Order: sequence, then C-alpha cells, then structure tokens
Amino acid sequence: MPQTEKTAVTLDPSMADGLMSYTLRLADDALVLGHRLSEWVSNGPFLEEDIALANTALDYIGRARMFYGHAAQISTDMLACQKTEDDLVYLRNEREYQNHLIVEFPIGDFAFTMARQLLIDTYSVHYLDALKKSADPTLAAIAEKAIKESRYHLRRSQDWILRLGDGTDESHRRVQTAINELWDYIEALFEVDALELGLIEQGIAVNPAAFKATWLADITASLEQATLSVPTTDNAIRGGRQGYHTENLGHLLTELQFVHRSYPDCQW
Repeated sequence: MPQTEKTAVTLDPSMADGLMSYTLRLADDALVLGHRLSEWVSNGPFLEEDIALANTALDYIGRARMFYGHAAQISTDMLACQKTEDDLVYLRNEREYQNHLIVEFPIGDFAFTMARQLLIDTYSVHYLDALKKSADPTLAAIAEKAIKESRYHLRRSQDWILRLGDGTDESHRRVQTAINELWDYIEALFEVDALELGLIEQGIAVNPAAFKATWLADITASLEQATLSVPTTDNAIRGGRQGYHTENLGHLLTELQFVHRSYPDCQW
C-alpha cells in the first residue's frame, strides 16, 4: 500500500468527525465494489477477461486501503481514538458502512457488471478529477493516483458496452436491462448531505452536482454509440450514505469479515 502523508489541512476541530466520515464513505465505495469484482475471479467469460477483472478489483481494493489508511490517521491525529485499517473494515456492521447502494449489488451476469462499471467509471473520472483539487493534501494525492486507474477502467467498460450493445440481440437485451435496473440508483451519486456540504465549503469534499450534466452527456454518448437507450425513469432510490442498505451488503460483510471476527486480534 502506498504511504500517505499525515493530514496537513487546516480544519475546524468540530469538522474532524466529518472528514473521517467522508473519507470512510470513499473507502467503503471502493472496498465494496472491489470485493464484488473479485467475485469474477475464476468465473470470467474467458481467461484474459478473468485476469482483467481481478486486476480491476485489486485497483479498487488498493484505493480503499489508501482511504482507510487516511481515515485511521485522522482518528489518531485529530480524534484520539486510534482506529486501524482493520478496525474500520472488519469491525463495523452494515449500518455503519456508508457506501452507495449501486456498488453493493451482486455481480449478476457479465452485462450487468460492465453496465455498472460504465456508470461508475464515468462518475469516478469526474469525481477524482475534482478531488485532486481538495484542500486535504492526502485526499488530493490519492485522487491523483486513482484517476489514472479509473481512466483505464473507463476505456475498458466503454469498449465492452459497445461490444455488448451493438452485438447480438441477446447481448443488447441484457445490457439494456442492466442499465434500466441500475438507473434508479444513479441520483444518489449526485446528492450531498450536511456533512459533505460543510466540507465542500472548506474546499475538501467534492460537490458531484457540479459535473452531473457532463456525466450524463458522457453516458448518453456511450450508450447511443452502443445503440442503447438512456432510461427515462425519474425514480431515485437512496439510503447508502445514511447506512441504509439492501440485504446484499450484510451477506457480503459476513463473508468479508468472517476470519477476522473468528480470530480477533490475531497477527498474520
């Protein structure tokens, strides 16, 4: 794991909890999606894609470790509660996780995974580009590294959506169905709460509403090129940032945390 610098941003002490929570949200998104992508290992449609999905999963998990490491440093330096990465990953339950709902769904078929990746990869490129300008130098440094990976991920997902959407009738149907199913969870990606608003005002957090129109234009171009349609539903299912999740996250965490909870304080 790359070493991250200690927090150097001048921050109102009353916002320290918010900064830690914000960092954990970014970490949770990356960890949960990375775990989901890892489920393709040995299940990919062919060997090269099996390896590519594994590498993408590792990118997300590596990104999560950097965010968790920063959150742990904040807990030590600013909150005097000395949490470790392992504490933050393995000893929180699903109500304490704050990831977006869209990342926690099972991988489904290959079309579902690649549809989700297109939506998330496009979002990540815009989000990380903004996070590079964060007043928190550690968040900015993580974004600087992670955006390079996300740009590569986006090229892959765009290519696959084009191949699937403009492929056979069956591949077209599957990927359009996946886009339709995922669309209800998109609006939550662009919403911010009071916690994030406070950090946005200090130049630390990203306001995704600022690039929502650009994101939609990019997604529309990708889908139209693949002969796919942009859903017209205005449904908005939310709750992940407030700790309200689908049953899928509980099952994921049971698997993820089993060994650590079975052998507490074990040193590897």
